[in-house]
Amino acid sequence: MENVKLFNTLSRKVEDFVPIENPIVKLYTCGPTVYNFAHIGNLRTYIFEDILKRVLNESGYKVFHVMNVTDVGHLTSDEDSGEDKMEVGAQRENKSACDIAEFYFQSFRKDMEKLNIAEPDIWSKATKHIKEQIEFVKVLEEKGYTYILADGVYFDTSKVKDYGKLAQLNIEGLKAGARIELTTGKKNITDFALWKFSPKDKRRQMEWDSPWGVGFPGWHIECSSMAMKYLGNRIDIHCGGIDHIPIHHTNEIAQSESYLGHKWVNYWMHGEFLMGDKEEKMSKSGENFLTVDTLVSKGYDPLVYRYYCLNAHYRKALTFSFKAIEGAAAAFNKLKAKVIELKKNCQEPKEDINLNYLEDFYAAARNDLNVPLGIGIMWNLINDNSVSDSDKYAALLKMDKILGLGFSEMKEKEEEFSQDILNLVNMRQTARKSRDFKTADKIREELLNQGIVLEDTPEGVKIKKAK
Repeated sequence: MENVKLFNTLSRKVEDFVPIENPIVKLYTCGPTVYNFAHIGNLRTYIFEDILKRVLNESGYKVFHVMNVTDVGHLTSDEDSGEDKMEVGAQRENKSACDIAEFYFQSFRKDMEKLNIAEPDIWSKATKHIKEQIEFVKVLEEKGYTYILADGVYFDTSKVKDYGKLAQLNIEGLKAGARIELTTGKKNITDFALWKFSPKDKRRQMEWDSPWGVGFPGWHIECSSMAMKYLGNRIDIHCGGIDHIPIHHTNEIAQSESYLGHKWVNYWMHGEFLMGDKEEKMSKSGENFLTVDTLVSKGYDPLVYRYYCLNAHYRKALTFSFKAIEGAAAAFNKLKAKVIELKKNCQEPKEDINLNYLEDFYAAARNDLNVPLGIGIMWNLINDNSVSDSDKYAALLKMDKILGLGFSEMKEKEEEFSQDILNLVNMRQTARKSRDFKTADKIREELLNQGIVLEDTPEGVKIKKAK
């Protein structure tokens, strides 16, 4: 195993990574709330997590990855007030909540594929684990951590001595409204819902029977119960966006460690925001809501956005603008052209290669995922005339196991030709087969006058535009 260093939000330090059950790495990442399309700000977090997985895998570890899918219980306030986002999405599109959830889940998976983000080993949907969530709440109730209000079952955060340690919250300094809306009857401002009761005046699309009454799980409880089901009672790494630190992940720790009676997660990792050009966090409710398909509609390869994200460290805020993405597109297209050129010049890809560039690249990636430094090392390699094309290409393929830019699949864009041109090419091929070389040469000359060059190869005829 190679030494990997990671920034742990819990300690606020870069630490040596030591797995619980070497070489297995148990990784849990907070997944999408599937009530709308994922925007490119959301997807920046998943790119960071993909890089983390790739770095660990390339360092000799075996990552077992679970990602949840929130298809119930996430309220519009991100806390304990407002409507369920899934119900809102269903009303907006006049569809069932289940249909909404499935549509946007599949859309999210397509976005991952476009950005070359590997899927988790397990997709864990909240609605498929209601039993586990109810059982989890029952244990917390038996241990004395809960109380019941008119709208649900709540977790009593005053029972947890180190509540807020992840976010380093000053609990005494919090005031009602400063962090969350204070629900009537709450014992403490930081208390949160484990199980919400359905409204008495209307029926929800998603609701279940429970020991406390008909309702649905709170947002936070799904991650704790599902992570434990698939990863056990101790987890190596838990990831998400930085917006999860003060509430969602703080509450996950409180309920999980109260349930278990011991430390739950060893390393907490968080990706920074993607900011709009108005210095505002990109959000699904804002005007700066951009999707991968938005970029595609403007002519950008989705991997241009991946490349753009890789040029900023995951713990640094990144400001999006079309001027910036245009610059990333130019750099990516230049990189693509160089990779294709090296591939052409490479007689036979090498398996074993020993280059300082490669060692330096790995060292950067293993030092808290410093991929921006790695990108610079990659370009230095490409521009070094003392390194052979074969060595360059072999090293780039190894680097790409972490970068995920698809170097091995890169190829020249096939030129498009009119049907008239294609018809002439077919006529020439027919003439050649009939050994009517006079007609074949005449058609070839006619095409050349139109700026079309034909190249006969063992694989067949290739059509090119004359330079």
